Amino acid sequence: MTETRPILALRDASKAFGAINALENVSIELHPGEAHALVGENGAGKSTLVKILAGVHLPDRGTLSVNGERTLLRSPAEAREAGIAIIHQEPVQFPDISIAENIFTGRQPLRSGRRIDRKAMDDEATMLFGRLGVPLDPDRIARGLSIAEQQIVEIAKALSLNARVIVMDEPTAALSAVEVERLFRVVETLRADGVAVLFISHRLEEVFGLCQRVTVLRDGKLVMSRELAGLSADDLVHAMVGRELEDHVPQETTIGDPVLVVERLTREGVFVDISFEVRAGEIVALAGLVGAGRTEVASAIFGIDRFDAGRVTVNGKELGRGSPAKAMGAGIGFVPEDRRQQGLVMEQSIARNLSLASLRRLSKFGLIRAAAERRFARDWATRLQLKYGRLSDPMTALSGGNQQKAVLAKWLGRSPSVLIVDEPTRGIDVGTKAEVHRLLEELAGDGVAILVISSELPEVLRLANRILVMREGRLVADFDHAEASEQTIVAAATQARAAAA
Repeated sequence: MTETRPILALRDASKAFGAINALENVSIELHPGEAHALVGENGAGKSTLVKILAGVHLPDRGTLSVNGERTLLRSPAEAREAGIAIIHQEPVQFPDISIAENIFTGRQPLRSGRRIDRKAMDDEATMLFGRLGVPLDPDRIARGLSIAEQQIVEIAKALSLNARVIVMDEPTAALSAVEVERLFRVVETLRADGVAVLFISHRLEEVFGLCQRVTVLRDGKLVMSRELAGLSADDLVHAMVGRELEDHVPQETTIGDPVLVVERLTREGVFVDISFEVRAGEIVALAGLVGAGRTEVASAIFGIDRFDAGRVTVNGKELGRGSPAKAMGAGIGFVPEDRRQQGLVMEQSIARNLSLASLRRLSKFGLIRAAAERRFARDWATRLQLKYGRLSDPMTALSGGNQQKAVLAKWLGRSPSVLIVDEPTRGIDVGTKAEVHRLLEELAGDGVAILVISSELPEVLRLANRILVMREGRLVADFDHAEASEQTIVAAATQARAAAA
């Protein structure tokens, strides 16, 4: 690979928050026309490094150079002026204005009388989407855009600011396979224009498919920074976790009687005639394409969404419709797909989040007993090996993987007989993923009935005793673990679309 002068170089950067060293003597270079992967376990320091590049944090030590000149980025505005743009996993946009207005907010082109020149704004947005090869209508209102489309809008905004460095933080976590392919084409277009792309992902197959160079962090320290050529996925995993991950041996469990029984569950326009059961000690996976109705079925079982027909029974007792409180009382725990928005209260303390589902037992005369809450939280933080500073710290202080453990701990504290887990390892690293898998298997071994929803087929095949496949709101296949494969699952999930094509 031909070496060029780096557009951006961070050298020997260190950053501490109190007694915690988030980064220690970390260096990274980003070159024009190159996609550079940044990988590491949750808590390795990736987010801190990105916030330094974004102007959110100043490093305690170290230097940052942009286009060969040393600089200090004291704010996000200064980072943008330096040509650095951050594309977050879930971009935030103004939903009630057009795509073009979102791109040019605060700097709209003007005509005489200082009136906004809408035609010039739309023409410029169209040109940007043309560069990216994505035919988005600049007059379209932003509300209703998919996550993938929102990311394209943010990339167009970055190009309109003449960004020469674009940081993509877990950009594919919420995307379908088709949307991932489109994003990859956009990245190739950016590379052809000489833009440096920093790509942060836990999906190693995407790292190898897209990037030319990789930097690995572990516990805030630099482990390696080199070209990807000659490396294997096992090499990266070992560098990230510092140990060999144990080969998975399926845990032998005794399957008991049905605990969760779903009969002919229907919600008009969303899912139809869904029937299945999950037995004690059994892990059942719901597989299928994004939009097949899997999350909607889980939400209806737990009472978040109402259903029009059918019934749900737990341990032989029928649940009412639309009542999470009744579902919890019947022994169901629910770990949602979006842990930050639906599973946790991010501004509240770690202790309060761990105890949220168990406040009644931790209260006396309607008042929460602080000492009991601390003991409860400390016990579960220890059991799940949570990495934290103080239990009084806000949930925002935890890494994504530890936040996922916290959601699990919140429900495990209630000793559920049924646990529904939607995308259990979304956005977490390989080491923490292995820990979550082991935990779910241990719960099944203790007789908990587990319903897992996952878009990752290797995860489905690793965990599940049985695999149910949904397509367009219907259950279309039921596989035992022994007869399931990625090919059979994909074939069942896509059969209707293939026939239509």
